[in-house]
Amino acid sequence: MLFTSLKFVAFVIAVLFLYYAVPKKFQWVLLLCANLFFYIQAGIYGLVFILVTIATTYISALSICKEQENIKRLFEKYKDILTKEDKKMYKAKSKRTQKLYMILCLIVNIGILAVLKYTNFFILNFTNMKPVNFILPMGISFYTFQSMGYLIDVYRGTVKAERNPARFALFISFFPQLVQGPINRWKELSSTLFSYHTFSWKVIQSGVERVIWGYFKKLVIADRAMIGLAVITSDNVKYSGAYALLGMLLYAVELYADFTGGIDVTIGIAEMFGIKLAENFKRPFFSKSIAEYWRRWHITLCAWFKDYLFYPISMSKWMNKLSKAVKKKCGNAIGSRLPVYISSIVVWFVTGLWHGASWNFIVWGLLNCAVMLISQELEPVYEKVENRLHYRRFRYYKVFEILRTTFIVCSLQMLDYYYNISDAFRMYISIFTTANYGYVLKTGMWNIGLKVQDYAVLILGVLIIFIVSMLQRKRQIRKSLDSRPFFVRFIIFLLLFLAIASFGIYGIGYESSQFIYNQF
Repeated sequence: MLFTSLKFVAFVIAVLFLYYAVPKKFQWVLLLCANLFFYIQAGIYGLVFILVTIATTYISALSICKEQENIKRLFEKYKDILTKEDKKMYKAKSKRTQKLYMILCLIVNIGILAVLKYTNFFILNFTNMKPVNFILPMGISFYTFQSMGYLIDVYRGTVKAERNPARFALFISFFPQLVQGPINRWKELSSTLFSYHTFSWKVIQSGVERVIWGYFKKLVIADRAMIGLAVITSDNVKYSGAYALLGMLLYAVELYADFTGGIDVTIGIAEMFGIKLAENFKRPFFSKSIAEYWRRWHITLCAWFKDYLFYPISMSKWMNKLSKAVKKKCGNAIGSRLPVYISSIVVWFVTGLWHGASWNFIVWGLLNCAVMLISQELEPVYEKVENRLHYRRFRYYKVFEILRTTFIVCSLQMLDYYYNISDAFRMYISIFTTANYGYVLKTGMWNIGLKVQDYAVLILGVLIIFIVSMLQRKRQIRKSLDSRPFFVRFIIFLLLFLAIASFGIYGIGYESSQFIYNQF
């Protein structure tokens, strides 16, 4: 059931009607039933795997929580008898038991994800066996990360394990976020997911506005840019040089409009139910460095890797020992950097692998890592130059930083759609070595499936997104719109709706392409 299909729209409207019709204490139960129906539509095969994740995570988290409560009760009951050494011994034993529950659950669920998603990658690269035909369950990467984040939080003691298995199942399977995120935390999502919600036209209107904005970005901009990119990537010999640069720009527009549009639809739908999901973007193309870009792009995934992978590795006991050993042999400078370097490389290797089971994504991840680490190492040099030249005081230097960062991001993104690494690098080099810019500008750009009106729509659409992003730097634009008369808001979103109806890429017998991040 694609987010862009009329079937999905009808499904959401039906669930909304029932959600506000049933007694409030059954609202979350209705949502759980809706989740089940939604997932069954994608195939009963995938349902088995999400139920396994729900069951194993629920049982493991509850076991960890009970172990934590048992040790607390033990200390309270025998607080006058137990010595410091006794408490330390019992606490260490309890912690080992908790860690065992957590590790077993992680192995099962990360193992399921790894087998289904990466078996063929391993077979094709390291064996002579034939690939296997695994069907990847819908949203497996997202619900696995969300459930494992919850499990680790329970182990750390930052949240209590949910004792109602049905409520926990709703947290993992909430249908708007299931397909492409965002990856939510229990502490934040549970506060609105299980609350009672009263019907409000204002809430519905606010959610609908965001959904329309998301569909506008997806159907009018992203799917239109995809047409030109598909032609450019179809023939690496014919479409090089200026075509490769045009493809780079089209993909940047497509990816941003597609992914942010999908998140807007997701958050807007949840908002209509009175449920608040985490924001996933914060104007990433206004970033002045790659590190800043990744703090603004896919925020929930980056935060997940930081909290549950980067910090545990960099602050682990074995890393501390390794750092001390290297400091003795190679000096403090190298030894102190080692935890950051190793952790960053691991995180970005996994990030690349998460995006796709192929070498192009791994190289993409490691190149992002390399750019950030090199920039970090060169920071003292930048500071020395700044102290002498004071170049950062120039008015347009920030604009240069933004353009530079955007170009680096777009350059690395070529590995997203040129799946062969050598093709990606060859096409990138051709941008600077193939002198076909005059031909492409006059004739070629009109022969990739896009007409004059398509380019006009794309440019206007990008301009609208840019203006909205500029306005949001000072204040959330929807809050600004709330202060406007209803008639003004109605006209704005009516125009967006008419733009979707008039310029959206669809037609008789056409099924709009799924959102890019659905594949993960």
